[in-house]
Formats: sequence, structure tokens, C-alpha cells
Amino acid sequence: MTRTTTVRAAAEVALGRQRAPQHDAGPHMVSYLRAANVKDGVLDLTDVKQMNFSPAEQQIFSLRPGDVLVTEGSGSLRAVGASAVWRGEIEETICFQNTLLRMRPRDGITDGRFLEWWARSAFGSGLFASIATGANIYHISAERVRSLPIELPPLEKQRRIADFLDAETARIDKIAVLQKRVSDRLTERDNALRDGLLDRLIDAEGEIPLRRLTSGIEQGASPQCDATPRESRHEWGVLKLSAVKRGTFDPGENKKLPDDAVLETTYEVRPGDFLVTRANTPNLVGDVAVVGRNAERLLLPDLIYRVRLANDVNAEFISQVALGRRLRTLIESVARGSSQSMVKLRGEDIKSWPIPRATRTQQDELVKAMHDGTAATTQLKSLVRQQLTLLAERRQALITAAVTGQFDVSSASGRNVTEGVSV
Repeated sequence: MTRTTTVRAAAEVALGRQRAPQHDAGPHMVSYLRAANVKDGVLDLTDVKQMNFSPAEQQIFSLRPGDVLVTEGSGSLRAVGASAVWRGEIEETICFQNTLLRMRPRDGITDGRFLEWWARSAFGSGLFASIATGANIYHISAERVRSLPIELPPLEKQRRIADFLDAETARIDKIAVLQKRVSDRLTERDNALRDGLLDRLIDAEGEIPLRRLTSGIEQGASPQCDATPRESRHEWGVLKLSAVKRGTFDPGENKKLPDDAVLETTYEVRPGDFLVTRANTPNLVGDVAVVGRNAERLLLPDLIYRVRLANDVNAEFISQVALGRRLRTLIESVARGSSQSMVKLRGEDIKSWPIPRATRTQQDELVKAMHDGTAATTQLKSLVRQQLTLLAERRQALITAAVTGQFDVSSASGRNVTEGVSV
């Protein structure tokens, strides 16, 4: 019989070991996981760091297969509480840092896979976010997680629920993968159209360096900001790197400027500004966008350049050139950095970009050809995004309904269990 209890009764919840300078070296260096390694349902093990754990500490903080790792703190309410399961992916002792909580199912009481799905539900439904406290960094704390309610059916039913969710979410994920492939093919078509237009223009007119079309480059400033975006256009915000993405400007990607912060209005972005990301991963650095008319009281951060173009230059034309295959290859080759996870561009690198020699009329014609040629694919990609959103909502509703006992998985099918469940 299902009983309502607390996470404390279902799992041992522990906070990881704090990172400190004295642990950076020592005789017992051990790999450990941190918040950056935990995504929603996935462990990212591409960058696993080490610190010194004594043998006694290894006994306390080591992981074993089946442990559920939960992000304890984050600068965003949308990220705090993300969870994934350690399945012994690395065959050595692995510990965890205090940016994570370890939920270890209690033997004979809780099935590990059921606990995994419960944690996914607590994250996706906002349960973890509801207990988070903090200003710039939100924390959920081990004690508050221990006190959360959980519907705990008998072990055998827990296993059936886990089996059901494994199968049904895999089916939804497969559909999502197919939808993403459609979007990728549409993007490839748009890229081919752009490259063809640019290649023909370059072959006919040649190239000149961007410096001949600019009057200057500047970067902004990044004061200490709130972790959340501004609530209205009447407030000031500082743009995030994600505001500039693949030729699109997203004003919603910002951090609220505190009321007591120094306001540098000279860094306010204006409609028509051409922006270039100064630092990012190799495949994203040098990303571009033109500020749209919906920008107001948004400030340029220090990781984004504003390139001031001459009056007779169409910023959208320069944006299309920067998105083209030729220039993207060059950008990625000249970006500098000691780590492949974050590289930088200098202003001189940008000024050296080869740009097709084109009159304003030719620039406008290329931009129009791109808009006309991608109108249909843009609409189709929008439909794909809507479908992916609906699939994600259905997936979350299915998980929450199953772990909270809203239906009996013994007789349910994922194709109809979400009827009557709000998505």
C-alpha cells in the first residue's frame, strides 16, 4: 500500500565535501563530481576534476552505483535541483562536492530507479525550486530535501513504475530525436543557401577587411547582477552571452541590474547595433546578432563586443557573412584560450574578418534573398520547436503522474495516462 512519508525515510541525503585550496593537492587525489557535471537526467563526465580526499573522507563522500546526485545550489531557479544517477561510469573511487546532494536509497524501502524518477519529477515540477532560498545563488539544502513529502509505494510497485517510465520516456525521447533531426536538416538547407549567395558575391566582387567598414569596436562591463532576469522593461538589465545566438538577438536573456549598482548608460544597446560574442566555447565564440526594436534598458556586458558599422553598411548583411561557412571556420581557427571550453576573440581579429566587397544595394539584395529563401524553413522550424515543447511537457506530466500515484502503471499506457493531467 502506498504511504505518504518524507524523503528522510526513503533515502539517506548527504551534502558533499567543500572545495578548499588545501585540498587542491595531496597524497590521496580522487576524482569528484560537482554541479557542472549534473544535467537533467544526464551526467556530463567530459570535465571531471580532482582533489585530495583522505581515506576516511573517501568512505564518507564516495559514490556507489544507484546514488542520485542533485544540484544543491545554482544561480538560476530553473537549474537548481537538476539530478542524475551515478551508475559507476568510471571504474575508480569517485566522490562528490558540496554543490551536490547525494540521495542514497534505503535498502529494502526504496528502489533506486524509482528514487531517480522521483527526483526528476521534483525538478521538473518545480518542487525543488519551491524550497530554494537565496539571492544570487539559490540553495535547496539537505535538510529541506529530507523534509519533502514523497509517495512511497511497495518496492515491487516502485520497480513497475520505474520500468514503465523507462519505456515510455524512451518512446517520447525517440520522437524528440526525430523532430530535432528535421530541424537540423532545415538548418543545413538554410546554411547551404547562405553559403551559395556569399560565394557568388565573393567570386564576382572580391573581399575587404571588416575594419574598412567600421568606426570602432567596444565591449561593455559586467557589474554584479541578480541571478534572475529583469521583470519589466522599466528595469535595467545586463545582457547574457546567450542573448546573442546564431544571428538572433534575445532580449529576455539578461540579468537584472541591482537598484544600487552604478548605471553606465553609454553601454545601453540600441536597435541596429551589431553584436559579437567575445568569449565562449570554440563553436560559439564570435556568434553574432543585430539588436532588434524590442531592446530597451539593456546593457552591453564585457563578454560581448559592439561593432560600430559605417552608415552605408547593412548590419544584417554583416551578420549573414559572419554566419557563413568561410568566416565561421576562420573565427574558430583564430580564437585564443588555454582551455577549449572557453576561448576569446580580440577586437583586431574581428576587424580582420574578410567581408564581400558589396554596394549597399548588393548587401540589401543578399539579405532579402536570405529572408525570402528561409521563410518556409523558419516557419517549419517554429512548428518543430512547438512540438518539442509539447513533448517535453507531456514527458514531465507523465513522470509526475506516475511517481505520485495518479494512475496505476499496471494497466496504463503512456499514450493515454496523461488524459486529464494538466500539461
